[in-house]
Amino acid sequence: MFTFLHISSEAPSGVLWSEILVVMATVTALLKFVTVFVAELISSITDWFQTKAAWAQLDILENTELKTTGGIHERHKARTLWEKSGAVVMVEAAELSSLKSQLQDLEVPLFAVVKENLGKELDSFKKYFSGKVYVDQQRNFYGPQERWMFLSMFLRIGVWRNFCRAYRRGFRGNLRGEGLVLGGVFVIGPGDQGILLEHREKEFGDKVNMLAVLKTARNMRENLAR
Repeated sequence: MFTFLHISSEAPSGVLWSEILVVMATVTALLKFVTVFVAELISSITDWFQTKAAWAQLDILENTELKTTGGIHERHKARTLWEKSGAVVMVEAAELSSLKSQLQDLEVPLFAVVKENLGKELDSFKKYFSGKVYVDQQRNFYGPQERWMFLSMFLRIGVWRNFCRAYRRGFRGNLRGEGLVLGGVFVIGPGDQGILLEHREKEFGDKVNMLAVLKTARNMRENLAR
């Protein structure tokens, strides 16, 4: 009266393996999503505890006294860096060194500013930057209000990623005391053009948009030629 159907518990190995791969891919994608979500959430929370960046004032930057590094220590007003042809000024941001040749084609000089001259650390910085490096002892290029990274930096995925990348490249920064101050990038035009681009780091290794730097420098030169 009853008909029993025998259903094999052994599925074809090919089908079973493909199902396992689908499950693994799904789990991997889910883990990536959760990781990114948690990282962004932590970054958003730690942002609350950071000092908000304030726009720099041109007159203060112009009158900042910068000290040269190397053999002879001379002092110059910062405005001498950009008053003739404009300039791109890196504040503790070695990543822009890759743009130096393109900026040279535009006849826009690239300078670096650091807050202290600490022998080995400055030598390490200069490995990635062959141009002139100045010391801003007044630290006006870090203001108007200095921003620091304290314990919150250990919670940010981006900071660890940037540390690892810099370490692999051989760059050794200073995390002691004032080494925790955040920097940035300026594009400053000659004459009355003023500050054309200002980037303030949100965390260590927070890169400026390099295409934006090049575009701003190009527009600056075009305005100067008119």
